[in-house]
Amino acid sequence: RVQLVESGGGSVQAGGSLRLSCAASGDIYMTHCMGWFRQGVGKEREGVASIYTSGGRTYYTDSAKGRFTISQVKANNIVYLQMTSLKSEDTAMYYCAAGAWYVGGGQCAQLESSDFSSWGQGTQVTVSS
Repeated sequence: RVQLVESGGGSVQAGGSLRLSCAASGDIYMTHCMGWFRQGVGKEREGVASIYTSGGRTYYTDSAKGRFTISQVKANNIVYLQMTSLKSEDTAMYYCAAGAWYVGGGQCAQLESSDFSSWGQGTQVTVSS
């Protein structure tokens, strides 16, 4: 199993930036996909971005394209989510997740939460307008 710890959340004004970090430990060799999800109050959890760790290819949902960047430092087992031009609708709890062992590039791109077997505790992002 993979253990994940997120950090970097906070409060920011609209138009600002934040960088979230996700430190992974444990059975990291079992996953080839890392993702970021978010869940606002009263909303369903939604995917934001993912990275296929074996090749570094990245994927984004429409809400994140052009504003968010997912990256990794494999040597340190850290995945980042750089968020810019933040909007009030970005307010949510952000979760880092590790894909299950069977998840390849195609499934990594789809960002289906059911394909992710390990989850962090979340970090809150609040954007005020």
